[in-house]
This record gives sequence, C-alpha cells and structure tokens, in this order.
Amino acid sequence: MMAPLDARVTGAFLQAAEVWIPDPAGEYLVRAEGAYGPHESFGGVSGEHGFARGEGLPGRAWAEARPFVLTDLSDPRFFRAEAARSAGLGAAAALPVFSDGALKGVLVLFCGADPGHAGALELWHAGDAPDAVMRLEGGYYGADDTFREVSERTTFARGKGLPGGVWGARAPMLMRDLSAARGFLRAESAAKAGLTTGLGIPVFTPGKDAWAVTLLSAARSPVARRFEIWDVTAGRGGQKAVATLVDGLCDTEGALWTRERRIEPWQGPVGRALATAAPVVEANPATAPAGVRYEGMVALPIHPQGEVARVVAWFF
Repeated sequence: MMAPLDARVTGAFLQAAEVWIPDPAGEYLVRAEGAYGPHESFGGVSGEHGFARGEGLPGRAWAEARPFVLTDLSDPRFFRAEAARSAGLGAAAALPVFSDGALKGVLVLFCGADPGHAGALELWHAGDAPDAVMRLEGGYYGADDTFREVSERTTFARGKGLPGGVWGARAPMLMRDLSAARGFLRAESAAKAGLTTGLGIPVFTPGKDAWAVTLLSAARSPVARRFEIWDVTAGRGGQKAVATLVDGLCDTEGALWTRERRIEPWQGPVGRALATAAPVVEANPATAPAGVRYEGMVALPIHPQGEVARVVAWFF
C-alpha cells in the first residue's frame, strides 16, 4: 500500500504537466491544456509558445517520433529555460502519443528542482534485435545519485523487472512496496532511496524500438498521490468502448482495484482520453474524491496497435 503523506513530505516530485497537439494544418504544436500547480508564471509563458516540428522539447519528440527526458533545462534545445529556472523546475520528459503513425499529442511532465526531492523519472529503450535488452536512456533522480548509478548499470530482458515487464506485456504496470517486490530487480537500492511505488508505462512509436517510462515514488516527495490503470473494452455492434478500473493506489483510499468503476467516452478526463485517443491534463480536477485536493491530473491513452487499449491516470 502507498505510504500515507506525513510531515516529512517535501512536495510532489512531478509538479506540472501539459499537452501539445498539432494545429489543424499539422504545421505546429499548440498547447491544448496544462496543470502547473504553484508555477502559474511558467504556465503563462508556456501558453505564448508554439513549436514547429523539431523545435523545443515537444517539437523534438514529434520530429524524432520518440520520448525524451531532459535533465538540464538550461539546455539550449529547451526554449523556456529562463522561465523554468525562475519557477524552480529541474527536469522534463516529453512523451509523444501516436495512433497508426499519426501524432495525437505530446505529454510533457516537469519535475521540481528541490534538492531534497527523492524519486525517479526514467526512460528505458531497447532496439529491435532478438537479443536486445532495455537500457537507461535518461533519468532524473532528484537528490539520489546512488540509485541513479545503480540504474545506469542495470539492464532488463523482456519480461524482467518493471521496465522489462512493461516491454513484455505491452501494457502499463503498477508495483507496490518496491523494497520487497520480487519483480523489482533494484529492490535493495530502492529501499535505501526510500522509493515505495513504481508505475511503468509503455510508449509506442511508429518505429520498431521499444520504449518504457518508469515513475518511482517516495513517500516524502511522491511522484503522484493517486495512480489508476483503466482497461478498455472495445465497443461492438455500435456500442461505445468502455474503460474499467483494473488497478490503482491512492494515499487516502488505499487499493482501488477492488472497486468496480466504469467510464464511458467523454466522461471526465479519462473518458476524454478514451474518446480523443490523445493525452489529457486537467488542473484542479473535479473528479478528485470528496475532500481531497489535487493540483492536477494526467490521463494518458496507451495505443499498442492503433486503438486505445488502456488509459493510465495519475493525480499530483
């Protein structure tokens, strides 16, 4: 079970998220929506931008048709460097969402630069050779250099560990109690780093290479306070597709998978991701349980074969 929040919490590891979609002419990416929490000034600057193919972090993910993690936002390839520095943001990831080769949108996630933060945002990559293994392509670990060094030395075969498990299943995975999880190969290092929960997400691109993103959460600086995985049942005979909650954790409600919940297209953020096949970000989500306040939520559709098969959602 996810550890409850307490006085040691230093702030969320992920602090902002935004979605960029192609304009009607398909020439630029424009911001569709964003949740910036305490970083409203950065959100204001971001709304003034648009990105051509290859420009900035969203445009680069579009042009190269692959995800990226950028651990230094002073990098000249990141166009909003000064605004990010002023806002106290330290790293970013861009996750493109494709359906049958067409870009539906780019989800961009931002981590805080607080030196006390613990957690991990990792990008894993495997080529298409028969003997390929997943290796760390890039990652942001806050203050924990030791866990980063362990991760840089670790590789995963298909079906092994969290990245390899996501690769093998072609589906998102949620791991609890990482220090004791039999399937988490870095359990000892995770315990020392205080990491408790892991979410693995496959990123499908038009190429043959495999990509996976892992979000590893610590109790004192959680990546998110609520995780949900929704399985999509395709509609038949003119019926609508339906998303069913199949796994989840919440810092106030505990395990969520025992509760039967269904969402139809356009019903809330998860329903919008199901209907549009594009990522969705919502600030101050109205779908939060009564009495619980979140800065924002993300709903990310997963397209293993063109159609939306699952939706991963998290609240921060």
